[in-house]
Amino acid sequence: MKIHKGDNVIVISGSEKGKKGQISRVFAEKNSVIIEGLNLLKRHQKARKAGQKGQIVEKAMPINMSNVALLEGGKPVRSGQKKVGEKWIRVSRKSGKEI
Repeated sequence: MKIHKGDNVIVISGSEKGKKGQISRVFAEKNSVIIEGLNLLKRHQKARKAGQKGQIVEKAMPINMSNVALLEGGKPVRSGQKKVGEKWIRVSRKSGKEI
C-alpha cells in the first residue's frame, strides 16, 4: 500500500477535487481513505436522553485511494519503493527523494 495514515494528499478527482488534507484513517481491504475535513456528510442524530435536543453531525466519509495523490513540496507525486539496507522505503518517482 502506497498511502499511509498521516500522509498529506490532494484529491485528484470527484466533488472534492483540488482540496488538500491529511489522512486520518486507511481502509486497506476497501481500498479507501478518510481525509480530515473532506467529503463530509451531514447526519441527523436523535436526542439520546429526555430533555436533550437532537443535532446535525458532520461525518467524514471514505474516498477511494485511486482518487488521491501524495503531496511532496505542494505538488502531487507518484511513489515507488527503494531498498536501503534491509528496509524498503517509499520514494518519490519524480525526484527520487524519500517520502
